[in-house]
Amino acid sequence: MRKMTVDDIDGKGKRILMRVDYNVPMRDGEITDDTRIVSTLPTIEHLLSRGAYIILMSHLGRPKGRIVPELSLAPVAKALQKHLDIPVKFIKNCIGKRTKDKLKNIKKDRIVLLENLRYHSGEEKNDPKFAKELSSYGDIFINDAFAVSHRSHASVVGVPKYLKPAAAGYLMAKEIKFLGQLLEDPPRPFVALIGGAKVSTKIAVLKNLLPKVDKLLIGGGMAFTFLAALGLDTGDSLVENDAIKTAMEIWLLSEEMGGKMMLPVDFLVAKEINDDAVVKTVEYDQIPANWKGIDIGQGTIQLYNEEILAAKSVFLNGPMGIFEVERFAEGTRAIFESMAEVSTRGDITVVGGGDSAAAAKMLNFSDKMTHISTGGGASLEFMEGKELPGIAVLDNVD
Repeated sequence: MRKMTVDDIDGKGKRILMRVDYNVPMRDGEITDDTRIVSTLPTIEHLLSRGAYIILMSHLGRPKGRIVPELSLAPVAKALQKHLDIPVKFIKNCIGKRTKDKLKNIKKDRIVLLENLRYHSGEEKNDPKFAKELSSYGDIFINDAFAVSHRSHASVVGVPKYLKPAAAGYLMAKEIKFLGQLLEDPPRPFVALIGGAKVSTKIAVLKNLLPKVDKLLIGGGMAFTFLAALGLDTGDSLVENDAIKTAMEIWLLSEEMGGKMMLPVDFLVAKEINDDAVVKTVEYDQIPANWKGIDIGQGTIQLYNEEILAAKSVFLNGPMGIFEVERFAEGTRAIFESMAEVSTRGDITVVGGGDSAAAAKMLNFSDKMTHISTGGGASLEFMEGKELPGIAVLDNVD
């Protein structure tokens, strides 16, 4: 079933209640990264060009049902106004009589942003009364907040029960398209790279991807839990003792499927994690005591890049090393370089959200991938094969 999108609705003269994810990083009241704001502009500009009136709603941080002034969305309204070059009215509450009265001027204001939804406990509790009040503001519901669509919150799943039609914005539709294609019908060979610190957070996605991929390449701290499961000494590297049994089960599952999983053959290791640390490259079974693995080594980079460059579709979730420290970012950078080459020739490269998206941005590869997901937890749950509640409630197109 294809989900209804913004292209399937006639917004002319209609009030569009739109869930966005403006949970942007801020310092001293200033937005430090406006990527999430920019990513919603195509949907907003399309609706405005069609004569719609837009009521935006979002959360920011975790105020836990209390008014926390530093988590106000007021700076976001100003940033959005600069991008759109038209006035964006900010309303200092998301519910209540004053809010309703101010929304009566929506045809004059054209676009408004409501205050932080999480100032009210009803948002995270999915309180029907809270959802119903929000839904009364609009004629049509649009969800363009993929990053929170794994949450059963009032603005995500409650509102569309009362407000129909409920459709996906362009950002949401793009997420469904690219992540869905990888799970259902990926161009082959299909290679997935799974990194990050812990196996425990990636168990479900590893198990779901193994039958679907041609190769599954492991990097990051989680590689050491697999090596420990195979009985190897990992020095002072991060190992999840509670996940060793599960790591072995996944490894054996891979072996049953013809050995789809590849582990690093060498590592960059150090005694300390800082810019001045002494580093060296060692084989996977030669990590010294008191040394910790901090990145994949050159041998692994070469092996992994060969698999990536032979692929028609590539998915990455999790960095290969401690990319935040420049000296330990080489593995992640090299993998992105190969993925960029795959993108350039017209094949598909998709990066999961969270740390993966942060690494792509920091290393200047954001515009070189086919798609970078805006949702860390949401993209992970999607790739685990779960139906996200925020997507499930959107209307299907017959």
